[in-house]
Amino acid sequence: MWEKNWRDTVWSQLDREFDLIVIGGGITGAGILREAARAGLKAVLFEQGDFASGTSSRSSKLVHGGLRYLRHAKIKLTYESVHEREHLLKEGRGLVIPLPFLMANFRGDKIPAWVFGVGLSLYDIMALKWNHAYYQPNGLRVLCPQLTSTEMVAGYRYFDAQTDDARLVLRVILEATKDGALALNYARVEGLIKTGGRVRGVAVRDLAPGSAKTAEVRARAVINATGAWADELRGQVGGLARLRILRGSHLFFSSAKLPLARAVTLLHPKDGRPVFIIPWEGVTLVGTTDVDHGAAPSTDLRIGEAEAAYLMDSVTHAFPGLGLSLADVQSTLAGVRAVVDTGKADPSKESREFVLWNEAGLLTVSGGKLTTFRLMAQTALRAVRAALPEHTRLGRDERVLDLLPPETTVCDLPPVLRLRLLGRYGNEACNLTEVATEGKLETIGDSPSLWAELRWAARAEGVVHLDDLLARRLRLAINLPGGGLAQMDRIRAIVQPELGWDDGRWKEEAEAYGKTWRAYYSPPSA
Repeated sequence: MWEKNWRDTVWSQLDREFDLIVIGGGITGAGILREAARAGLKAVLFEQGDFASGTSSRSSKLVHGGLRYLRHAKIKLTYESVHEREHLLKEGRGLVIPLPFLMANFRGDKIPAWVFGVGLSLYDIMALKWNHAYYQPNGLRVLCPQLTSTEMVAGYRYFDAQTDDARLVLRVILEATKDGALALNYARVEGLIKTGGRVRGVAVRDLAPGSAKTAEVRARAVINATGAWADELRGQVGGLARLRILRGSHLFFSSAKLPLARAVTLLHPKDGRPVFIIPWEGVTLVGTTDVDHGAAPSTDLRIGEAEAAYLMDSVTHAFPGLGLSLADVQSTLAGVRAVVDTGKADPSKESREFVLWNEAGLLTVSGGKLTTFRLMAQTALRAVRAALPEHTRLGRDERVLDLLPPETTVCDLPPVLRLRLLGRYGNEACNLTEVATEGKLETIGDSPSLWAELRWAARAEGVVHLDDLLARRLRLAINLPGGGLAQMDRIRAIVQPELGWDDGRWKEEAEAYGKTWRAYYSPPSA
């Protein structure tokens, strides 16, 4: 929990030398901070925007082994991903959720069904559980009646997992801060401090409204975990640009328009890329694209018209009987991710494995997957071990997420809701419901989020701007029609006093959120 005035408290503690500075508040930076705190290091994280505001809130929400990587013989990557998925499923119950999949094969697919059968067998062997089964078209339609295409020839059932990516980042950061680490959002690293030609600290500026705080913060090791922005910092130590910035976009339909009890994956009819269609948080996600961004990386992006049409083609290919079009889309989401640029013509063929570069004392960690964030963190800490020889070396058998109390011993809540809140808020779940007023268990519109969660996030989760609250702490920008703009009066009544904003600040924040939603989250036709 971040208490009132927590930012001032953190800034007041930056005048000491740290063991480690982490730059970047996505899942990679969060994981490094968590492992550093667990190893007993004095660590601080700086994020120039909100926590998870970049790639790590704009993923396809999957915690998966990367079945498609087997096509490219990425056995090690898949093996590690499968094992990390199993850890997260056990330790992140309520936040990391098992997800049944149907892999549908259609006439004309570039890869025949039996190839996927071989891949799924390897997948299950890696996980030490046999979870897949082959189905003829009629069998698939029993499991998913919406698959009405007469072009479907076969398919498989298998299992992976999903999460709320932004909430996962926040939980990891919160667990790190409870172990003594510091973390600041809206704290931009404006320069690197060097001693003897080696990076030994950073110059940081507070970007929170009304603040003019700056600081020079020193540490024995500095890690650049800024993802698609990593080359900007690397340039300050003479590093040549090595990253390829790709854009991935998603469409979201209401569950009434595209109702699914299981996720469906298929090969796109035009280029054979895998597309996922997933029930998630009260909506149905369709994604993702994989195109060169062609511009400097940015947090807020708009889905391109060609990308929207591409994803829509996969929906009508799989579910022709639903008669869906882009006019039925409720919201959209686009983000950038970085891969090492090897010059491949097809961006989808660039490796998704993570890389480390140590340049003049700045360690850069880039690439990788949401699922393997803990492995990336441990590898990064080993890479700076020479600067921190005394720190505890953590193994892969250690927990990824903190142990929570038994569900039956906390919170007088219905079991399903209790599990959901524990997964997202950990031991703060009970406090969340205790501070709620009337309607504390009432959901916000058709979303699964509670009004009580809104109050708690405003009070205790480091919110600086309204879109931090509505787009990431809760996912209302995606899973409510109009991004929750129709509920703004009630939202205001709850969060304005919690955030301590006067009427002028509220008006400014509400107008900014409305502009952001219409520019970056609204349907393609809007």
